[in-house]
Amino acid sequence: MNASPIRDVLEKYGITPSKTLGQNFLVDKSTARAIVDLLETDPQDCIIEVGPGAGALTEFVAPLCRKLILVEFDKRLADYQRTRWADDPHVVVYQADAATWDPRPLFAEQPVKFLGNLPYSAGGAILENFLQGESPCSRAVIMLQKELVERILAKPGDEAYGLLSLRMQMNWEGRLARIVPPSVFRPQPKVDSAVMVLTPRDTREEPVYDRRLMDELMRRCFSCRRKQMRKQMPARPPWEQVCAQLAISPTARPEEVSLSQWMALTRAYDPNPLAAIPQRDDEIFDVVDEADCPVRTATRREVHEQGLIHRAVHILVFNKRGDCLLQKRSLLKDHMPGVWDSSAAGHLNVGEDYLSAAVRELREELGIRSPAELRLIGQLPPSPDTGMEHVHLFATRYDGKVHFPAAEISAVLPFPSELIDSWLARRPQDFATSFAVCWRLARNVVPSI
Repeated sequence: MNASPIRDVLEKYGITPSKTLGQNFLVDKSTARAIVDLLETDPQDCIIEVGPGAGALTEFVAPLCRKLILVEFDKRLADYQRTRWADDPHVVVYQADAATWDPRPLFAEQPVKFLGNLPYSAGGAILENFLQGESPCSRAVIMLQKELVERILAKPGDEAYGLLSLRMQMNWEGRLARIVPPSVFRPQPKVDSAVMVLTPRDTREEPVYDRRLMDELMRRCFSCRRKQMRKQMPARPPWEQVCAQLAISPTARPEEVSLSQWMALTRAYDPNPLAAIPQRDDEIFDVVDEADCPVRTATRREVHEQGLIHRAVHILVFNKRGDCLLQKRSLLKDHMPGVWDSSAAGHLNVGEDYLSAAVRELREELGIRSPAELRLIGQLPPSPDTGMEHVHLFATRYDGKVHFPAAEISAVLPFPSELIDSWLARRPQDFATSFAVCWRLARNVVPSI
């Protein structure tokens, strides 16, 4: 698509480019094709394109992917896109604000890649919605105002380095792919644009840290970015002691501290006693028989290595909207690392009953000390799917904040039950096998869950 077809689309649908919406339409075919090529689209990919506008990028990416989701704020342009793709079921169009559009259904669509010629005014909010925190996207190609791209890719010591830089770099490796001049847009903006490519950070070799705590510390310090950090940090442990341990200057300002140093600071100030402990191999469990009667005790390592029958609880926590909290298991876990699991789960200690274990696991894994009534939904016999565990499955309601140990859990997110159903059906490999059988039991016993 070039300037003439785009002009025809705008005239047909009565669209005058809006300065308020930051509408500058890409009209150069070669630039559009080059941007789409950076996405490295596979036929099995689901592509989410934000701000498709008159379709300069859409025309090139649509034939390449399994599914294409378009999110367009302007109703007139969304109507055009619906008409354009009316006979093509693999293209879905949403008329919505991409800064608030719910991206959670994308988890069931993986592999997912993000494409966007984003409006300058809302680019940061859109990136926060789709790419900060736990994201279903495996690659992103984004065109933005050059100044904003420079802020995202900035390093310590750069004038542009700040909170946005760190929030994006926590999860993504970025590179500048090309500078795009105003001349390839209609109307022409007053500044250059830039295209960047984002790929997920490889965190396997990094020590784990509490991302929420790190964001809180960064936000607190960058609110006074030109001032020394000492007054913005927690009182314990003492700032000078932490600086000496981490080789950070005690007079450091936030704009001077690197991403790896922020990670180290977060670990130093994390008060969770389990923050660095993914599991304890020397924990002692009751070994039981098929009838759930104790026969002896053994360590966690012995139980798992020998496939001995033991006991566990799973708890499903629902919020006021009916969403179920799922935890993503840390990559440090010795069993099924990096997959999604029940809200909280764990083994029974020697002599412990199931209800007491459920209460303890909620406290240790999610920081929930006063849950609503714990309902026993059902029981599962030991099997390979449960890891040879007798499982008691509980459910409860909770609407407060959760706090989890970073070594055990990398993320906790709420998901609608129907989404979990479709996600589990399409991508069972994303979940712990024990959660899959627990979820099916919960849905069979209490379908309204």
